[in-house]
Amino acid sequence: MQIAAYLYTAPQLDPPVDGNLWGWEVERIYRDTPLKDAAQQRPQLQELLAHAPDYLLVRRLDELGDSLTAVAEHLSALETAGTVVIATEQTYQTPAPGESHPQLPVILAEVQAAQRQRRIRQGHATKRLKALPPPGKAPYGYRRGKQGYVIDRTTAPVLKAFFEQFLLYGSLRGAVRHIAKQYGKKVSVSTGRRWLEHPIYRGHTRYGDGGTILNTHRSLLDADEAAQIDRLLRRNRTLPPKTASAPRSLAGLVTCQQCRTKLTVSRVSGRRRPRDYTYMRVPGCPAQCKALSYETLLDQTIQAICTELPQAVAHLPTSDRNPKGALEAAIATKQSILQQLPQLVTQGILDQTTADLRTYGVQTEIAQLTQQLAQLPPVNLKELSQAVSIPQFWEDLSEPERRFFFREFIREIQVIRHDSTWALKLVFTF
Repeated sequence: MQIAAYLYTAPQLDPPVDGNLWGWEVERIYRDTPLKDAAQQRPQLQELLAHAPDYLLVRRLDELGDSLTAVAEHLSALETAGTVVIATEQTYQTPAPGESHPQLPVILAEVQAAQRQRRIRQGHATKRLKALPPPGKAPYGYRRGKQGYVIDRTTAPVLKAFFEQFLLYGSLRGAVRHIAKQYGKKVSVSTGRRWLEHPIYRGHTRYGDGGTILNTHRSLLDADEAAQIDRLLRRNRTLPPKTASAPRSLAGLVTCQQCRTKLTVSRVSGRRRPRDYTYMRVPGCPAQCKALSYETLLDQTIQAICTELPQAVAHLPTSDRNPKGALEAAIATKQSILQQLPQLVTQGILDQTTADLRTYGVQTEIAQLTQQLAQLPPVNLKELSQAVSIPQFWEDLSEPERRFFFREFIREIQVIRHDSTWALKLVFTF
């Protein structure tokens, strides 16, 4: 008894298939892939038809041809030769002589639908390998051109204003309210977040399979602005929502170590007071922790930074002090691979389809490394620690500027209380 299996896979669409998926002891597996030359389509299937086995295993009947007519002809030829065809992912097995399969009309309808879907996916994959836009409506701010996306001059100013507002104040909700007030464009906060994170506005195209190709069209954000947005979003995720654009630089960073509660900024004023008094307190603290002067906390934080940050950076491994170099080296390696692929095609080592797939894969890897590189601080930690360890540096900054630098490398400021005294402990982001 001879048992064979047949697989039809397209490298652009299907992942690698394990030859042991059948659950049977298969003597031979026939494999076909799409070929550009129509005269040589499915050579393995033609060989299979010429040497019909006793049993043939397929995943789905639609793999037996490119159309419903072809599937019916090949299935009829196999069963006429005495081959029992079994579809492992469908409820089909060749019926006994003189009988008909009860579910055959339903299965043939599934075959027709699967082949139509496959042709659509094949067209999407072809566009993907050519770095053309995916199907569907162009994203807000763009329209479709002959070769890709082009900027829509009627809607792009709204996005520009949205990005500038977020970069200026670091508040997503504030940026959404700004464009609603200035341009009458009302969007949800989740839509605004997608705008900030979507690679389309950075000049890159992302496809349905998760792959991204860089620099496919003109961007609305330059590289520095996109990197700054990534850092702001990453920092804001660890902070209470209302502190993202708070006017005080310590808002959302200070935590009481005893009750593990965030301290909030409060201010009191009175007619007889020469100036307002700003302090930080723990609302509803079970231990009744006392409020602390904001100015005192700020001074103590600056002193702790000047003392602890250089020491913390000095104890880091060399690779962690400047990860930018490692990422840039990895990107350069990937780019050298891209440059070698055309030569491998010319030499006949790779065919064009394999080279296109490899190009797409490498471009996606470069996009991932580039995103990691963009999320790094604008300077390495060693340079940053030398600059911010000088008290004069902090005295020359405004509160929004202090807020930016604090959140660049500080994850949390813990207040440690000892009876009537207290101290600070800095938790860095690295």
